[in-house]
Amino acid sequence: MIKDNLFQKLYFDWWRNIDKTLLSVILLLFVLGLFFSLVSTSLVASDRLNTNNYLFFFKHLIFISLGLVTVFFLSYLNVEKLYTLSKLLFLVCLMSLILVPIIGVEVKGSTRWLDFSFLPKFQPIEILKPFIIVMIASILSSENKSNLYLKYFLSFLLIFPIIILLISQPDIGQTILIFLTWLALIFVSGINLFLFFAFFGLMISIILYLIFFVPKFEYILIRITSFFDPSLGNNYQSEKASEAIINGGFFGKGIGEGVLKNKVPEAHTDYIVSVISEEFGVVMIFVLLVLFLFFIYHIFKKLYLINDNKVKLIIVGSSVIILLQFLIHLGVNIRMFPTTGMTLPFLSYGGSSIIGTSILSGIILNLTKKNILK
Repeated sequence: MIKDNLFQKLYFDWWRNIDKTLLSVILLLFVLGLFFSLVSTSLVASDRLNTNNYLFFFKHLIFISLGLVTVFFLSYLNVEKLYTLSKLLFLVCLMSLILVPIIGVEVKGSTRWLDFSFLPKFQPIEILKPFIIVMIASILSSENKSNLYLKYFLSFLLIFPIIILLISQPDIGQTILIFLTWLALIFVSGINLFLFFAFFGLMISIILYLIFFVPKFEYILIRITSFFDPSLGNNYQSEKASEAIINGGFFGKGIGEGVLKNKVPEAHTDYIVSVISEEFGVVMIFVLLVLFLFFIYHIFKKLYLINDNKVKLIIVGSSVIILLQFLIHLGVNIRMFPTTGMTLPFLSYGGSSIIGTSILSGIILNLTKKNILK
């Protein structure tokens, strides 16, 4: 009876303080992701396994269930415990990322995954990203170091080995995402605009050098040149994705009527927006865009109520990384950007992506609770 009363008290404390609007949007996006997974992967499983089953859907359901547990757990924690746990998990995930070039699994020419017998195959960077934000925010908001430029330098030292490890995989998409998120955080912290654009220019220069002069990144140059001139390369995936959006029209062809999921490998991860648009129409993409923008807008409204710089920076970083992923994924699907392999938060199939998004969601919910804003 005492345990039941304690549990009820803890639950009601959590429920009273949590931002129910943000929680509702997060749950809605996960439910939509589960639904789209059902309609986009059932036929894929049937073709690959020569049987009529829902293997991918049930795997997606398991990961979303684990993700929701993660959301509730992280949103419940005391803030100081959240910071301590984040630092610990940052080290664990960083060690996992270091292991990738040593024992990682190669998929389609890139080594980005770890596959242990006792764990499902996972992509360390997806789970590491939320904790990178916490660590950068901790450095930039540190009261022990008064020199702001020293903080910028230390925060760059933090992400530098991560960027090198990502480049070695190679994974330029995640590299750009991490660097842009870091730039957003130092911009919010009050950096001199000259230095800000100098950092940005330096990163662009390094990326261009890698693409044009390092053979390992020749595939990116091929993607870029074929993006601007389709006759120069293989644009099969992006062409089929564009066709799917066009064929879907405004209201779509109907549930199960789309063909992109059977024509393009991993369409349910890299091209989920095109899969959705083909079957449900551009109107559904517009609904998703509104949902994501409302989600980010509602989070940013909270910033005016927060006095703690560390909390502000973590919320900004978490929001920016979700928004950037959404925009990059959408841009690739409508052929505004070359193919990057970037998943769509909440909606794309894939355990690592779901867990990483769940961690970000749990941190955001934790730091926007009423008792934090007081």
